Amino acid sequence: MSLPGTRVLERIREGRGFRLKRWDPTLPIWIGAALFVVFLMLLPVGSIFVTSLYNELGLTLRNYLEVFTEEAYLKAIWNTLVISFWVGVIAVLIGSLLAWLVTRTDLPWKRGIRALVMASFVTPPFLGAFAWTLLAGPNAGLLNNLYRSVSGAQEPLFNIFTMTGLIFVMALYSFPYVFSMIANVCELISSDLEDAANILGANKWKIALTITLPLTAPALFGGFILAFLHSLSLFGAPAILGLPAGLHTITTQIWAFFQYPPRMDLAAAFSIPLLLATMGLIALQKKLLGRRGYSTVGGRGGQKRLLSLGMFRVPVLLLVLGILSLSVFLPYGILLKAALAKAWALPLTWENFTLGNFAFAFFQYGDTQAAILNTFKLGILTATVGTIIAALIAYITNRQLLRGARYLTFFVLAPLVIPGIVLAVGLFIAYTRPPIILYGTVWILFVAYLTKEMPIGFSQTESTFKSIHPELEDATRIMGANRLQALKDITVPLARSGLIAAWSFIFIGVIRELSASILLFTPQSKVVSVVIFDLKEEGQIGAIAVLGILLLAVSFLVILGVQRIVGRDLFATKE
Repeated sequence: MSLPGTRVLERIREGRGFRLKRWDPTLPIWIGAALFVVFLMLLPVGSIFVTSLYNELGLTLRNYLEVFTEEAYLKAIWNTLVISFWVGVIAVLIGSLLAWLVTRTDLPWKRGIRALVMASFVTPPFLGAFAWTLLAGPNAGLLNNLYRSVSGAQEPLFNIFTMTGLIFVMALYSFPYVFSMIANVCELISSDLEDAANILGANKWKIALTITLPLTAPALFGGFILAFLHSLSLFGAPAILGLPAGLHTITTQIWAFFQYPPRMDLAAAFSIPLLLATMGLIALQKKLLGRRGYSTVGGRGGQKRLLSLGMFRVPVLLLVLGILSLSVFLPYGILLKAALAKAWALPLTWENFTLGNFAFAFFQYGDTQAAILNTFKLGILTATVGTIIAALIAYITNRQLLRGARYLTFFVLAPLVIPGIVLAVGLFIAYTRPPIILYGTVWILFVAYLTKEMPIGFSQTESTFKSIHPELEDATRIMGANRLQALKDITVPLARSGLIAAWSFIFIGVIRELSASILLFTPQSKVVSVVIFDLKEEGQIGAIAVLGILLLAVSFLVILGVQRIVGRDLFATKE
C-alpha cells in the first residue's frame, strides 16, 4: 500500500489526476519569445544571401564570380586559411600542454596559472595586438630596443607587422579556448590505463604520448577547430598588424568593402564563404566531440592520480609562466607603462611619469565620454534583455512548452556559426531600409550584440535549468500558478547563480566587441572598442592604453564577481 505523498508524486510525474490547465494564459509570451529569436536570426542571414545575388542590374551571380576570380580577394581568402591553420596548431600545442600540466601533474601554483589563462581569455585580441605593436614594432618596440642596446645590432630582432607576427599574437588569445576544452576532458579520464602502462614499464612521458594523448584526441581536434574558427572571425588583430604590412584577411577585406564607395553586394558575396566554412567546421567539431572517443571505463568516478614532475617541477613552472607572460605580463606591463608615461618608448622615470593620458582620454578627447556611456549602457541593456530572452527560450526547450521546441535550439545557437563581421554585414543590409531602419542609432548595435551574445546566455541558462527538476514547478501549478509564475517563483531563484553568470558573460562579450561594431557605428554611436581603433589611427598611444586598462579592469571585476557567486573558476570542472 503506497503512501498518499507517494501517490501525489506519481500523479505529478504522470501528469494525471490533477487538472493542470491545457490552456496556459502565458502561452503568448512563449510564442512571442520564440518568434522573436527566429526573426532575430533569420533576418540578417537572409539579407546577406539575397544581397549577394543582386547588383545594380538585378538578379545575378556576377558578385560571386568577381569575388572568386579577383586576385586580391583570393589572396585574402588564402591568407585567412594559412593564418587560421597555424593559429589552430599553435593554440592546440600551448593549450593542451598547459591543460595537461594543470590537470594531470603536480605542477605548483595551479590556481594562479588558471587565473593567468583567464586573463588571456578576457583580453580583447585587438588590445593584445596593439600591445604587441609597442613590444615588437620594428622601429620603437620595447623588445627590439632592448635587443639593439644589448647586441649593438641595427636590425630589429622581431617585426610584429608580418604574417608570422599576426599568427603569433592571434594564437596567444586563442589557446584559452583549447585549454578549457582539454582541461575538462583530462579531468574526466581516470588513471587506470596510465597505471597499467606504468606497471608495464612505460615512463611518464611515454604514458602521456601513448595513453593520455590518444584519449584526448577528439577534444584536440575539436580544440583546433575552435581556435581555427576564432581566428577566422577576428577583425581587430588582422587590421592592426596585417593592414600596415598590406596583408588582407577575409574580415579586413569585408571591412574594406564598406569604405567609399561601399559595395554591399560584394561584401555579402564575400561573407558567404566565411559563413559556410564556419557552419561546416562547427558541424565537424560537434561530430568529433559527439563520438566521445575519450571516454574510459573508469569514467568520472575513476581514480585520478597526478604524475610527479620531480626535479622538473620548477623548470616546467618557469616554462609555463614564460608562455603566459607573452599573453599577460608583457602586454599588460607595456599598456600600464604607456598609460603612465609621457613618452611610452622611454624608461618610466619620474621625469617621464604623467597622469595626463588619463585626463586626455577621459576628459579631453571628444568621443571618449560618449563612447564609455554607450558601451556600458549597451552592455547592461544587452546583458539584461539577453539573459531574459535566453532564460525564456531555455525554459521552452527544456520543458517542451511548444511543438517543435527543440528546433529553437538551432536558431538561438545560430550566431555561433556567424562571424561577427558577417553578422554586421547582414544587420547593415537589413536595418538600413524599410520597414525597420535602425542604422545611425545605438539600437543597431544593441541588436548586433544581442544576436551575437545570445548563444552564451542560452548555453549557461539551459545547463542551469536542466539541473532543476520540473516536479517543483508542477507542485506550484497544482496550487493554481501559471507557467510564468512557476518560472519566476521557483525556477529563477534556484537558477540565480547561473543567470547571473549568463548576464556577466554577455556583458563582457559586449564591452570587448569590435568586429560588428566597426561596421555599424556612427559618430553618435561609438563604443570604446571603436574609439581605441580610431585612436590608433591618430597615434594616441597613451589614451589607447588608458582605455584598454579600463576594459580589462571592468572585465576582471565582473569575472571575479561571477566566480564569487558561482563558486568556481571558469576553467575548472565541477565535481
